[in-house]
Amino acid sequence: MIRLTNLADYAVVVMAAAARAPDVKLSAARVAEMTGIPAPTVAKLMGTLARGGLLSASRGVSGGFTLARAPAEISVAQVVEAVDGPIALTSCAGNDVTDCAMEGHCAIRGHWPPINQAVRGALAAVSMADLVRPAAAVAPCSAPMSALAD
Repeated sequence: MIRLTNLADYAVVVMAAAARAPDVKLSAARVAEMTGIPAPTVAKLMGTLARGGLLSASRGVSGGFTLARAPAEISVAQVVEAVDGPIALTSCAGNDVTDCAMEGHCAIRGHWPPINQAVRGALAAVSMADLVRPAAAVAPCSAPMSALAD
């Protein structure tokens, strides 16, 4: 099974909460209430997402976090990458691999980049605006069934 890290998963939930109220300044405490994610985790993620350019932060009495762009302009891929770095299914997908015992004689390594691009492309095709719509309103997968069977 391929899974996002817990932090990336939580980051998507946090960003979806912000996308439901894109013009409202939200505190980490309020987002924690909205999502059920512990407040310290939300605070850490909101700081990370702000440093990644996905949230805007303002200080002071009326401060808080807002989306840096419209929900339709922020993809799930951008959120995951802000928290976890480049999307790759294996550790050998990067250019600076040194921890793989098979690296010197692996015939598969060169095939991972297009796979990683396909996964990133799928995540990039889903925006925060898509995630805040009711699930029935999200368009079905546009890939032909023959492509899914392979």
